[in-house]
Amino acid sequence: MAVTLYDATVRSYLQTLGGVAGYLDKAHAHVTGQGGDPESLLEARLYDDMWPLRSQVIATVHHARGAIAGVQAGAFRPPAFDAAFDFAGLRKLVADAVAELSALTPEAVNALEDKDLVFELGPRQMPFRGADFLLSFSLPNFHFHAATGYDVLRAQGVPLGKRDYMGQIRFKA
Repeated sequence: MAVTLYDATVRSYLQTLGGVAGYLDKAHAHVTGQGGDPESLLEARLYDDMWPLRSQVIATVHHARGAIAGVQAGAFRPPAFDAAFDFAGLRKLVADAVAELSALTPEAVNALEDKDLVFELGPRQMPFRGADFLLSFSLPNFHFHAATGYDVLRAQGVPLGKRDYMGQIRFKA
């Protein structure tokens, strides 16, 4: 069986976004159950120079839904970190990304393999081939930010395990 671009990206994005949705739900329930305010988690960080939970989730979604859209459009830029996202807004952001990615067909994503894309970082422009961008830049960033969001919540005492990060594993039918 050959692994396609769709398999390596969209199916992986969906699995891990399921984990992100789950760990956000678990964090909300944990903090609420202790009489706390889940919104207090949004600015939690692992280290002072790292992004807070809110930005980790935004970046995770951006490197999934936004990366595919960027290749389709031929340009990708860093996300706008909207500080107005509350906990419910982040949960909706993840749910909307899952819905958008679920609507993509393997044919549409696989067709992006050789599409030209420019990553625009301020005045800097970095040219990519679609598959190279998705597999060597976006997918590693996606997993970095998803794992860092998980780590932030663990550091804040949310009882999470590896299974909470992994999402729905794809077993043989």
